[in-house]
Amino acid sequence: MKDDRLSRFPAAHDDMHTAEAVPSTAQTESPAYRLAFDDQDFLCRDELRPVRLQLELLKTELAMNAHGIESTIVLFGGARVPAPENADTAKTDRLRGLAVYYEEARKLAYLATEESQKTGGRENVVVTGGGPGVMEAGNRGAAEAGGQSIGLNIVLPHEQAPNAYVTPELCFNFHYFAIRKMHFLMRAKAICVFPGGFGTMDELFEALTLIQTKRMDPVPFLLFGKDFWEEVVNWQALARAGTIAEDDLKLFRYVETAKDAIDAIKNWDPM
Repeated sequence: MKDDRLSRFPAAHDDMHTAEAVPSTAQTESPAYRLAFDDQDFLCRDELRPVRLQLELLKTELAMNAHGIESTIVLFGGARVPAPENADTAKTDRLRGLAVYYEEARKLAYLATEESQKTGGRENVVVTGGGPGVMEAGNRGAAEAGGQSIGLNIVLPHEQAPNAYVTPELCFNFHYFAIRKMHFLMRAKAICVFPGGFGTMDELFEALTLIQTKRMDPVPFLLFGKDFWEEVVNWQALARAGTIAEDDLKLFRYVETAKDAIDAIKNWDPM
């Protein structure tokens, strides 16, 4: 919202344009003369990291507020999980078999977006990492339901260009993993985790840790694919060793289908 009390002062953009028109001299060509907020070399200095962290937090937050996004359904999952129509190109038989979860992510996003539209697209908006694989499936399902969805992309050397189904006005790009993960969880009403790799595991365990330590309110927390998750994480061994409590295993549930997930979210009984 614009503060009318500030309208008596020049706008930042106006001063940027005015500064560009100043005659070129030895003084005006010096980096010292640049407006601080229009000086990328200055903003990218190591000492300005706290400012950049705040900017990444604020830019996405202000855009979400402007679009009226009040709550989200989070979909985490692997970038390498193929769509069923592309499963034959998967590098391994196991990866090819995970294509079923692409389809379930797509269906879940479709169903969640149908519900979201009853609130004018404010509640339970699908949010993904904005990339390929399961992320693409989530944004795709939302688009097929005629709704908007969010993509929280991050600059990586490979595989993380935005997929074509993210709502353009809600497609964000991050430098800092930490701020990106904050935005995943700040509005989360449910967290759905599909098979994935290191990135998915990182997101899974950070969210579980925040709930376990009561740094975040509990929300429905669903793991798609019991066989996959029980093979890659020996949850019972952690409980037997005493490194987690037996009750910590109640923080999440297994589901296999989008319908299972929707039912679990609607009927969730928090600890």
